[in-house]
This record gives sequence, C-alpha cells and structure tokens, in this order.
Amino acid sequence: MSQATVTRTGERSTKLLRSTAEANAFQKAFIQTLREKVIENGEPFAIAQADTPHEIFHAMDIALVTNQWWAAYIAAKQLSPYYFEVMEREGFPASSCRYCSLGLACTLDNDPSKAPWGGLPKPVVLVARLTCDCIQRVFALWAEALGSRFYALEAPGWEHKDPRWFEHNDTDWEEVYGSQRIDLMVEEMKGLIALLEEETGRTFERDHFVALMERINEQEELLKEASNLVTRTRPCPVGIAEQMPNVMIPQWHRGSEWAVEHARRFRDEVKARVDAGLGTVPNEKIRLMWIGAGLWHDPGFYNALEERHGAVFAWSMYLPFAGANYIRYDLSDPLRALASRICSMNEVLHLPPWMNTWMVSEAKACEIDAVIMLTPRTNRLSVSGTKLTREALEAAGVPVFEMSADMVDATNWSHDGMVDAVSTFLTERVESRLDPAQVR
Repeated sequence: MSQATVTRTGERSTKLLRSTAEANAFQKAFIQTLREKVIENGEPFAIAQADTPHEIFHAMDIALVTNQWWAAYIAAKQLSPYYFEVMEREGFPASSCRYCSLGLACTLDNDPSKAPWGGLPKPVVLVARLTCDCIQRVFALWAEALGSRFYALEAPGWEHKDPRWFEHNDTDWEEVYGSQRIDLMVEEMKGLIALLEEETGRTFERDHFVALMERINEQEELLKEASNLVTRTRPCPVGIAEQMPNVMIPQWHRGSEWAVEHARRFRDEVKARVDAGLGTVPNEKIRLMWIGAGLWHDPGFYNALEERHGAVFAWSMYLPFAGANYIRYDLSDPLRALASRICSMNEVLHLPPWMNTWMVSEAKACEIDAVIMLTPRTNRLSVSGTKLTREALEAAGVPVFEMSADMVDATNWSHDGMVDAVSTFLTERVESRLDPAQVR
C-alpha cells in the first residue's frame, strides 16, 4: 500500500481494565514528581535504553526514565511530527532513527512550554547498549545537550546460536548467552556502579540488590501467568492496548513493591475475566500476533480491527517476554544473573535465529491466525530480523502483513488507509480459511 501523505491524528484505544488506569496513573504521578525531586531537591536520576541494567539504578534508589517510554509518550501526545521537523532544522537527516532520537529532539528544541511536563531535567548519566550504529551518536549528542555523561555498554556478537533459548535460559544462561559476553557485561556494570557511587554518594548494597532480584522473579512469574491466560485463552480476555501498559510500566519499575503488586492485580483481573468467559472482542473470529514496538501515536488502530473483523491482538512481544527473558532463579552471583538478562535482550527480540524461532513457537502455541509486522524503515534493529521471521511464519502456515510504518513518527501516517489495507489482507488471506469452529 502506498501510504497517504496527509497526517491523521491517532485515535485513543478502548480500555476495559481497572489495572490499566492504575498503571497509567502511577506512571503519570512518577514523571510529574520527577522534575520536582531533581530540580528542587537535587535528587539524581538517569535516562537509559530499555535493554540496559535498570536494576542497578533501582537498587541504588536512583529514578530512571526509559528512552523508549519517553519517546512513546511524546508520540502519544501527537508531538513527533513537530520534533522531527526540529531535528531536520538542526541538520539531522530525515532518515535518522525515529524511536531512539525523539527524546534528543525534544531536548534540542529546548521549549518547556511545548514539551510534556516541561521536558526532562539534567540526568546524572545516560546509558545505552551499542546495538546499532546510531545509538552511540544519539546518546553522545543527547548527553552533550543536557550537560551530562554518557556510559556505553557493548553489544558483542557470539558464536553459539541457540534458537530454543526461551526453553532454558532461566537456568542455563552461561550456555545460552556465552560466558565471555556475560563476563564483559559484569565488568561494565561494575564500572557503572562505580560511576553512580562517585556521582551520587550512594552505595550499591549487595543484600538490597539480591532482594530486588528476588522480587523481580516474583513479578515476572505473575506476568508469565497473566501472559499464558491472555495469549492461550479463547476468547482472548485482554487486548494489546491494555497488555502493553500493564506489563511495561511495571517493567520500568521492576522489583519495586508497587510493580510486584501491580503485576499481581493485573494477573488477578485477567484471571477473573477468563473465569467469567469475557473476551475483549464479543465475537472473536481472528487471533492476531503483533510483531514490533507499539504503535504509540495511534493505539486506536488495534480497536478498529476488533470492530471490523472480530480480530483481537492476542500476542505482542511485551507480555510473553516477561517470562521468556527476565526470570533468573540462581542468584548466588546476582550481578552475573543480571548480566545474562541484559547482555542480549535486544538481539533475541530482533535478530535471527532467536527472534524467528521464538515467534513461530509462540504463534503455534497461541493459535495465531495471522501476523501484523511493524517494519519502521528508519530503525535498523527493528527490521533486521523481520524478513527471515516473516518467511519462517509463512512457512509455518501463518500469513504475515508487513506494515511499513514507524512506532513514534506519525508524519505520513493514515489511520483509515492502514486499517483498510490490513482489512483487505484479513479478508483475502485469513477469513476465507477460518475453521467455522473458531468463530465465536
């Protein structure tokens, strides 16, 4: 489909769960008080990529803003087209990675009246893994603009490839991810701890860190239960627009008392809907898998397909990934356990053979009828494994629609045009082959 050149503002998604409102309210309160704590009280905070060791900051009681969440929030406020115009006026190419650079654009604009909550204050450090070519430059420039420091974590390749990583990485991480990669991450995390202790005067305490890691295991087990209920139940009890905030907001605060209890509330609310036979779509006909980051500027896109086709997004990477990647049972060496969680987080989500094998396995287990795959052309990591994953899914009998759009850039987005395109795909490739027994 050739995309329309007229931008249409994204539409809000429909919410059914109390826990969704609670998660969004918690994050809103957190960010609203962040500026006050940092600016008025001098408390430290950090900006970090999603695939970095947030646990270190949490263990040291240092507030953290995740770059991807900040970009998603800016996009949800329909500000991304404006900020990308700012980037181009500053001399950056139009092909710049949108997801990772939106926060930088907001900072470069330096207009508190325009930015959500007045923009982010100065962090003590910015942290990122060097998973693609743009990350180092984006974060170096961002740190310079904020007058802060950039701490980079390497993302080396490894020889051993284990396509079934998700079946045993919670115990066999040395074998799955490679001891040399874990060794490097441990040393880099020790360097980060030393930097934070020097800059903040706070101490990294092992016992506190172990207790945090234990609570994270509890949180991820609850999310794993919720995931199995959501993705493997007919009718699907919770749609994608409510899966995402209920897993990702607790993940940004993972191991906190609030995050553990919210995961429990979410699990319980999902279970109650399953027990009552309640589905997010009254007449569920098609079960969809969403591959890619959320369509943050237009969450109402998902609901449009529910209404038109009885199609529910039963699976997205966020909720199932909680059980597949975060749990670590042996905490005798807690830094090493954390390093094994972090050292290849993005790779198993986005690169073959890890990405395609896991997603084919999940598609079969969740009885997925079709896949909608987001392929943002300006985000190399997000498209690196999509072709092989698409081929693997098609070979397994699961039709794939490749959506050329960006998770945060709504500049050329057409809500109606894309809904129509996906609708045609579902009509032509999915509905004609449905088993009548699947129609509810």
